Amino acid sequence: MSPAPAPDPGGRTGADPGAAAALAALALGAETLATAESLTGGLVGELLTSVPGASAGYLGGVISYATRLKHTLAGVPTATLDAHGPVAEPTAAAMADGVAQRCGADWGLAVTGVAGPEPQDGHPVGQVFVGLAHPAIGWQQVRELRLDGDRATIRWQTAVTALALLTEAVRNNGPAARR
Repeated sequence: MSPAPAPDPGGRTGADPGAAAALAALALGAETLATAESLTGGLVGELLTSVPGASAGYLGGVISYATRLKHTLAGVPTATLDAHGPVAEPTAAAMADGVAQRCGADWGLAVTGVAGPEPQDGHPVGQVFVGLAHPAIGWQQVRELRLDGDRATIRWQTAVTALALLTEAVRNNGPAARR
């Protein structure tokens, strides 16, 4: 996978190609998506909703920036947060699974990490976990990213990379792949 592009400080216009690809992959299997975002603060949802017709596959999501909202909104068990904290592989997996189940979506996509400018709880700036889940088939995957750049760049790279990972996961594990 190629590195994610840097953010456009002048603002984006039009639909994001990565979001369009993710939605197209979901559409092939008539599947749906929900998102749980922490460090991106809704950027993944923004990219998805920039695509005309996104509502056919994207149900919505939660912004669980505060740790307690990872539990109350995204469904992360308190024991997971107590044992691993908000920036961790098990937390990203639970966020993805939880948001899919709570929103009634086929797929859950979650991002949690440190955008900076300072490290957080022993995690370096740029450490990000992307969680993907399809609860109905019992499938989960978490990818750890180590990103460079300022806060805006890390947030953008996280969102774009998460959508690319989603597209890959849906293509490899969606209904067409399971036939």
